Amino acid sequence: MSNSLLFNACTLVYFLAMVLYIAYVSFRTQRVGRLASWTLFAGFVIETAALGLRWYESYEMGIGRIPLTNLYESLVFFAWTVAIIYILLERKFRLRIMGAFVSPFPFIIMAYASLTSKEIRPLIPALQSNWLTYHVITCFIGYAAFAVSFGLSILYLMKVRSEQNPGRNPGGFWGFIPDSVTLDEVSYKTIAIGFPLLTIGIVTGAFWANVAWGSYWSWDPKETWSLIVWFIYAAYLHARITRGWMGKKAAVLSIVGFAATLFCYLGVNLILAGLHSYGSS
Repeated sequence: MSNSLLFNACTLVYFLAMVLYIAYVSFRTQRVGRLASWTLFAGFVIETAALGLRWYESYEMGIGRIPLTNLYESLVFFAWTVAIIYILLERKFRLRIMGAFVSPFPFIIMAYASLTSKEIRPLIPALQSNWLTYHVITCFIGYAAFAVSFGLSILYLMKVRSEQNPGRNPGGFWGFIPDSVTLDEVSYKTIAIGFPLLTIGIVTGAFWANVAWGSYWSWDPKETWSLIVWFIYAAYLHARITRGWMGKKAAVLSIVGFAATLFCYLGVNLILAGLHSYGSS
């Protein structure tokens, strides 16, 4: 079996998990919720096997590299990290309701990845470094944490609006969703996980840039936007810790931060020319 078949199966399972999470929210049936959680976990396991198989196939082709070096591979790894971050958070905080807002991410990312080139190519010289592994893995786990926080922030804003309307039925749909304070806190903790990982990713990227191009920082568009993302989430944490920013302002900043993250990841690679343009190939 080729890695492409496994990735296709994974995409289908992620789609099923998304549908089940939405059904869980709609019908509020615990059996459906448990099935949704196990289906998402099954998709994660299949994708893990697909990544391992792609890595093995690269060695069989005489290339022998970790599958993280082009747009397709970065997309499938991004989906993988979003899935594992959410699975761990669901297990930790018992907030299965989050799945309806987070599970679409792995499916959408995998569906988009299926439209890009899946060819396994040799590494270009600039990528032939162990710094690649450290840089990409830490950055994408950070991105995944921000994606989960984005979903929680959207859910938070919806929940706050319902709490401000006393005419809502407390036993209905909105009563099924955790209170806004809990959602705000989990969103904050998720960013607190992602921010140091993004920081490590930027630092390892600087070391990698020095090895590849002879300079730690060159204000390449990717580097510039990585710094913008870093400053947005640094501002979020600073405002939260020192000025007590909570609630709507924190949620909006989380949403803005993830929008900047998406542009840093996809927009820069696909639109702007720079040293990281290989990411779009």
